[in-house]
Amino acid sequence: MELALGHLLSAALRTAAHCRVADHLAPGPRTAEELAELTDTHPGHLRRVLRYLATRGVFREDETGAFHLTPAGEALRTDVPYSQRDAVLMLTDPVFRRTSAGLEETVRKEGPSFERAFGQPFFAYLAGDPELRELFDAGMTSLSGPVDAVVAGTYPFPEQGTVVDVGGGRGGLLRAVLRGRPGLSGVLFDQTPAVSTHVLSGDEAVRGRWSAESGDFFTKVPKGGDLYILKHVLHDWPDEACMRILRNCRTAMAPDARLVIVESVLPPGNDPHPGKTMDVAMAAIVDGQERTEAEFAALLSRAGFELTRILPTTAFPSVVEAVPR
Repeated sequence: MELALGHLLSAALRTAAHCRVADHLAPGPRTAEELAELTDTHPGHLRRVLRYLATRGVFREDETGAFHLTPAGEALRTDVPYSQRDAVLMLTDPVFRRTSAGLEETVRKEGPSFERAFGQPFFAYLAGDPELRELFDAGMTSLSGPVDAVVAGTYPFPEQGTVVDVGGGRGGLLRAVLRGRPGLSGVLFDQTPAVSTHVLSGDEAVRGRWSAESGDFFTKVPKGGDLYILKHVLHDWPDEACMRILRNCRTAMAPDARLVIVESVLPPGNDPHPGKTMDVAMAAIVDGQERTEAEFAALLSRAGFELTRILPTTAFPSVVEAVPR
């Protein structure tokens, strides 16, 4: 029953995020009545939602009926590093809930349920809906924040040269990499809506060491980089589309350049793994997929690369390194 009612947990988490409950608990514990007054909600119903979330470790209710923040709940605050509030609001948006509800159609008919629900592929729909695009970019930035820091600290990026972040969104990973390598320069490459709201210009630590370019990685990518990054790009696409992206990277790369892919690498066995959850989401939304080590090796080989190593991180993705053959 808990599994069947999992959609209620998602809805409760969205409610707490939307009402900024964590922000209101930052100064200290508060009762449901106090929180209801601050959030313009019904105290009885709010208490029931918070009590439910307390069973999942998001909040904690004490013997007086006051609610406290937990480490998990802290991540819902808007004023903390690596806040996950925007990620929660994105992942629980009605657009994605409706897509998940059509998962059976994906399984029976093949192809993403998003297209059947909304009449066009996800990224085409996103391009025509500025509000959803803003939500998506903010949510991905929120989701990526902790990952960016971990990846920048895990992979041995070069001390000098040029890093090209292909499909790099707002540039969070590129910023983290440049901060740790004062001799590096970087190029942020993505579509105009993402690049136009990048996070690089306000950071003195990377000033003068970056450029931002708009474009389509299915057509070409910037040349001249010593290292190319694809973070959470390939999982959005089926193999043939990935081949086009990888081959464009291969064409732009010098023989001694490297390719770094930041993605979940699916482990064998039955243990839970975030990549296995995201794999199902990718099937429903964009006809993409997460991949195993063998699948990455085969895909890279077809595109003219050799997989050289996989570095696990303390976050959910791994770092897959490849070199041109």
